[in-house]
Amino acid sequence: MGPRLFGGHAIAQALLAASAMENGDRLPHSLHAHFLKAGSSAHPVRYSVTPLSAGRSFAVRRVDGHQDDRLIFTMTVSFHLEEPGFEHTSSPPFSLDIDAALTRLEHWRASDTKAASLPIVERLQKRPIEIVPIDPSGLFGSQGREPKTAVWMRMREATEANLLIQRALLSYASDMMFLRNALLPHGIRPGSDTIQAASLDHAVWFHETPDFDQWHLFATESPWAGHARGLNRGHFYDLDGRMIATVSQESLMRPKNHDREEHK
Repeated sequence: MGPRLFGGHAIAQALLAASAMENGDRLPHSLHAHFLKAGSSAHPVRYSVTPLSAGRSFAVRRVDGHQDDRLIFTMTVSFHLEEPGFEHTSSPPFSLDIDAALTRLEHWRASDTKAASLPIVERLQKRPIEIVPIDPSGLFGSQGREPKTAVWMRMREATEANLLIQRALLSYASDMMFLRNALLPHGIRPGSDTIQAASLDHAVWFHETPDFDQWHLFATESPWAGHARGLNRGHFYDLDGRMIATVSQESLMRPKNHDREEHK
């Protein structure tokens, strides 16, 4: 099968595939994805787009992802022609001090070299998205804690991408470090071999256009977990405190405490 396909990769590619049917006036304002089978990053995914509806302001497309003749992924994308309306928003729940977060991360790396060398931490350093946790010891530790955290994110290299690509970059990033919230109260690190973990579904609502060349705060929480599933939700904020996007996901988090082989 090869290495598992990252869910954020499939979401971003499907978003671009759906957007290819638009003329550029409407931009995606929401997406809802379902991961049907595990995919492999070693094999290509073929995306097919089906128009579901189209009006003057809104259009909806469905994208199906096939790999090796298997349907592994499906997603609906809604597009909206920008228009004026009522406005309100909420404030970031954490400080927008990225410099303080960078300083804490360096201190943590120097003081806890064992945790800083965990496979999950090393893998994150190879991603195209730079990630700075506001509390690295809590995020990567093995002690149970409140299911709420935040990370700073941006592209490692400047892209100067257009409005659509910026939404795709945020979509990719929105699947990173998300399931971790549901694991925090149970003292389980990401990548632990004690659980079977995977994204089941994923939704993004775009409120503003991101600029992922700049830092964004991804504040997340898990309000519920049970029956081998965990619910995660979060918001992206830019450095000015604007809410850029809202994300929600249900994840599989099945304890490996039995002998029978089970699959999603």
